Amino acid sequence: MNSTTDNGDVTPGTSPDASQDGDEDLKGGFGAAEAEALGDFAENAEEIEELSELEQAIRERDEAKALWLRAQADYQNLRRRTQADIDAAVLRAKTEVLGEAVTVLDYLDMALAAEVTSDDAKNLKIGVEMTRGQLQGLFDRLNVKPIVAAGTFDPAVHQALSTVETTDHEPGTIVEMVRGGWQMGETVLRFAQVRVAAKPEGPKDVEAVAVEPQAEEEE
Repeated sequence: MNSTTDNGDVTPGTSPDASQDGDEDLKGGFGAAEAEALGDFAENAEEIEELSELEQAIRERDEAKALWLRAQADYQNLRRRTQADIDAAVLRAKTEVLGEAVTVLDYLDMALAAEVTSDDAKNLKIGVEMTRGQLQGLFDRLNVKPIVAAGTFDPAVHQALSTVETTDHEPGTIVEMVRGGWQMGETVLRFAQVRVAAKPEGPKDVEAVAVEPQAEEEE
């Protein structure tokens, strides 16, 4: 199609209407590209927002899990400490009671060691023997046993009342038990009181020291 210029010349293949249509198509095409770009940007923003929310949720989950694990650990530690305190309190109470009970056992043994002649005394002795048997049965159930007071002195279970100078025993050896000791497992209820052998001391050299008489002071 031919078109005319302002001078009246005819230009082949172009027309004013075609030029206007091209401009409108260009404008329309640019608007669509912008709209598409804006749509992609909005989708990306939504994805970024969704990703941020997911990361926040994961962070909150991890924090809650860490708090839960810490609470579990604190509970287990508290439970162990509480149980240890209970066990220690029970052991102290048992130690005090059984420590008194071994003294009662000593008195029962002293009563049984006494000589009896009358029928009443013999009957009483039978009752004392039964009482001692009941107490000894309690000791057996609680693993309460007498401490061996022989051999080498052990400060963990023995209490030395005195030393005995002798050559018949090695130094540090128990030569006599004064009072029996008792223990419950590894816990000492009463130390065994003993006498321990010691090496005799040799004769001491006494040097004569001359003492000069002090001169009387002249008045």
